[in-house]
Amino acid sequence: MKILNFGSLNYDYVYSVDHILLPGETSAAWRMETFIGGKGLNQSVALARAGAKVWHAGQVGEEGGQLLAMCRENGVNTEYIRQVPGKSGHTVIQVDKRGQNNILLFGGANRSIPQSFADEVLAAFGEGDLLLLQNEINGIPRLIENAHARGMCIVLNPSPYDEVVGECDLSKVSILLVNEIEGWQISGRREPDEILEVLARQYPEMAVVLTLGSQGVIYQHQGERFSHGIYPVPVVDTTAAGDTFTGYFLAGITRGLSVPQSLELASKASSIAVTRHGAAPSIPLLREVEQYAF
Repeated sequence: MKILNFGSLNYDYVYSVDHILLPGETSAAWRMETFIGGKGLNQSVALARAGAKVWHAGQVGEEGGQLLAMCRENGVNTEYIRQVPGKSGHTVIQVDKRGQNNILLFGGANRSIPQSFADEVLAAFGEGDLLLLQNEINGIPRLIENAHARGMCIVLNPSPYDEVVGECDLSKVSILLVNEIEGWQISGRREPDEILEVLARQYPEMAVVLTLGSQGVIYQHQGERFSHGIYPVPVVDTTAAGDTFTGYFLAGITRGLSVPQSLELASKASSIAVTRHGAAPSIPLLREVEQYAF
């Protein structure tokens, strides 16, 4: 099985603030840092640091050299990343003293991927290979259709949620990874049990991984459920916690770990990530996760 992550690559401009600003409010930031990120890149780095072999596909702008370098330094295959005219995607992130954040996203090169390029990339993969998608690039519904036609296993993390997710045929998705908010937006229900019940009824073949913040995570597939709690750690920055979880969970599954073992591995990795600043730089190596004393 080959893992293809067709996703975003961003620069993250992170501003440290006393509190998340309200509408119309002006306040001074006491630190500004630039990090490498994007949900796609973060998840590829997490997969690679967890020991998986991953190909990343996507686009960067003229200033995207550091994004490519981050992938290569972490063992992510970059043969399907194109450098195109214009700006790379980027985010403006506020992080408060408690480690909570909010994120403003500019798509840039991530949102101008031609269908012909996407089709060309998928042609190099086939039945049984895994396609990982987020919602920070254009063309997600077509990618799902084409990958399904090729017999690929499709994993979707529909973040950030918008109307494009409603255009996707979720019946063709093998694994859906969502948080509480995304689960509500898709199912129309707010309680975890109700979210899972609606998704099981609408998409009986799909496995769902529902992350619940401080309440941990629940996995559901065809009547089977597993859950795992969080590890108490000092929270510094939650920016890439979900992406770390996704990468480590999928790395565990693809290397033959059971679902409970994969949930445990991913929960440990994401707990370490929130103790560090930044997005991709905060993602731990597998040996750190295995040696960390919780």
